[in-house]
Amino acid sequence: MKSSPSARSWIAAGVRHELLTRALPALRHDMAAPVSVVRMALLMLKRQVGAATIDAAACEERVALIDNQVSELVEAIRSLRDWELATTDDGITRSALVAQCVALMRSAFDLHGVTLDADASLDPQENEHRWPAAAALRYLFLGALGYLHDGAAEAGAIRVEADGANALRLTALPREPGGTHAVLDAHRAPRALAIDAVALQNLAEDLGYAVALEGDSVRLVLATGN
Repeated sequence: MKSSPSARSWIAAGVRHELLTRALPALRHDMAAPVSVVRMALLMLKRQVGAATIDAAACEERVALIDNQVSELVEAIRSLRDWELATTDDGITRSALVAQCVALMRSAFDLHGVTLDADASLDPQENEHRWPAAAALRYLFLGALGYLHDGAAEAGAIRVEADGANALRLTALPREPGGTHAVLDAHRAPRALAIDAVALQNLAEDLGYAVALEGDSVRLVLATGN
């Protein structure tokens, strides 16, 4: 039986929740790291102010550090809006989309012995085309990564390449013999909420995009089908 539009949307919402859950450790780190630096800088500044003689230059240095870290914290908090599908955004370039998502998931994938490799064709270019609906594209790209991570047998790396002018191809590459420590495999339990083909297709259809699953590769078209 084919899923109704309502059921498809509920499935897609569940997939987006799972993807956001997987990305949260990196998002939390972006917010927690500046807070740690600010706390240390405030402690040093407090000691400096409480000293018999105040080193004005040192105090200015601490204040500048705190100001910089607060700006980074504010930017990290504001970035949470990027995950809201209803938010109007300025779009995103293909290279920026890949860079953001790879940065979010690299550490988590490394823990499972899967490396992420972006091809040189995805280096930033001058006057690069911006694709609308950055939040939707971010979920779609992370969904493709999750699909290959969860489903490809013995994947050792996922390679991301440009495919034509408006698409991306993600390919799971087999693990090299002896390329992963045995302890990683020993602690890699099957995910109860694995991103499978049905989950990825429902996500793409609900967002209005096309994905093509071809063995251990996924092709994402960045333009909507509307």
